[in-house]
Amino acid sequence: MYKQHWWVLIVGIVALLLSGCQGKSATMTPPTTAPTTFIQSPTLHTATDQRNQRRLARFIKTKMQSKQGIYTNYVDTRTRQRGVATGHELLSESAGMWLQYLAQSHQDAAFRTFYRATVKTFGDHGQFSYRYDPRSHQRFAVNATLDDLRIIRALNLYDAQTHTQRYRQVAANHFATLKTGALKDGKLYDYYDPQSKRTAKTSSLAYFDFKTLRYYEQGTRAGRRAYNEQLKVVRGGYLGNVFPLYATSFSWDTLTYSPKDLNTSEALEVLLHLAEVGQLKATSRTWLAQQVKAKKLYNGYSTAGSITNRGQSTANYALAAMIFAAAKDQANYRIAMQLVWAGQVTGRSPISGGIGDAKSHQSYSYSNLTALNAASD
Repeated sequence: MYKQHWWVLIVGIVALLLSGCQGKSATMTPPTTAPTTFIQSPTLHTATDQRNQRRLARFIKTKMQSKQGIYTNYVDTRTRQRGVATGHELLSESAGMWLQYLAQSHQDAAFRTFYRATVKTFGDHGQFSYRYDPRSHQRFAVNATLDDLRIIRALNLYDAQTHTQRYRQVAANHFATLKTGALKDGKLYDYYDPQSKRTAKTSSLAYFDFKTLRYYEQGTRAGRRAYNEQLKVVRGGYLGNVFPLYATSFSWDTLTYSPKDLNTSEALEVLLHLAEVGQLKATSRTWLAQQVKAKKLYNGYSTAGSITNRGQSTANYALAAMIFAAAKDQANYRIAMQLVWAGQVTGRSPISGGIGDAKSHQSYSYSNLTALNAASD
C-alpha cells in the first residue's frame, strides 16, 4: 500500500511536468474598445424575412442540431469521404455560424450552452478542429482559419449584445492562439496543425475576415501594419473590371495568385469581408447586382469570367444579400432575399422550413445557416 501510494504520486508529478513542457495556452489582452462593431442593425429585413427565418431556425434546431454541433447534411451517409465532410459529420464552420445567429437573436442561454459544446467537440490547443465525425469520434488535426475567426466574432457579438465581458478574454485568447500558428507574423494561412506545428502554404482570400482582424489589430502599430498587409494581399488578387471578383488564393512560396477556377461561395465571402469594412469595389457590386437580377449567379467561374458550373445555390444568393446589406443597398438586398426564400421547402416534408431538396431531403448546413444569418440584416 505504501509503495502504491508513492507510485501514484510519482506518476502524478511526471504528468504535471509533461503538461508544463507543453507550454501554456496563448493569451493576450483584449482590445480596450467595446466590440459593438459586430452588432448588426436589422433594418432591411421585413416581416416575411422574420417569419421565414423563424421557420428556418426551427428546422435547424430540431432536425440539424445535435448535442455536439450542427449536422453537415440532414441525410446521413453510410461511408465517409476523406477530403470533405458528409452526412452527420460536424464542422466548426457550422458552429460559428449558428453561434452568430444565437448571439444576434439574443438567445443567450442557448449561446452559452452551444459554445461549451463547440469547445468540447472542436477545441484543440486553443484553436478549433475544422471537422469532427461523431461516428468514429475522429477530430481532424487542423483548423480552418475562417471558422476560428467566425467563432471569435460570435463571442464578441455576444458580449456586445449583452453589454457584458463574459467572453472578451476567451475570444482574445483564441485570437492569440491564431497568432502563434495560422496568423503568425500577420500572415493569414488556411490552417495550422498544432501536432506537426506546420501551417498551410496558401491563404484563401475568402478567409480574410477583415472586420474581426481589424478589431484585434487596430490597437498597435504592428497590428495596423499587419492589417494593411492583409488588405494588400486580397486587393492584389483582383481579377479586373471585366470580371471583378478575386483569385481563390495566394501562395506564400511563389508569391503568386492561384489561376484555379472560382467557387462562387468563396468568391462572395471575399466580397462580403471587403464590404463589411467599406472596401467593396463599385465594379464588384454592380456585377453582383446584375447576376442577381437576372437570376444568373452560377456556382463556378474561371478567372476570365466564363461559367464553369451552371448550378445555382441558395447560399450564394444569401451571401449576395449580406453583401448588399453591408453596402446599405436595400433594393438589391430585397431581390436577393426573395431568391433565398424561393429555396425554402414548404408543405409536408421532413425538411420543411429548411433550405434543400424536398424530394431527396438533401439539406446542407452551409446553405441553411447562410440563409439564416442573411435574414438578420
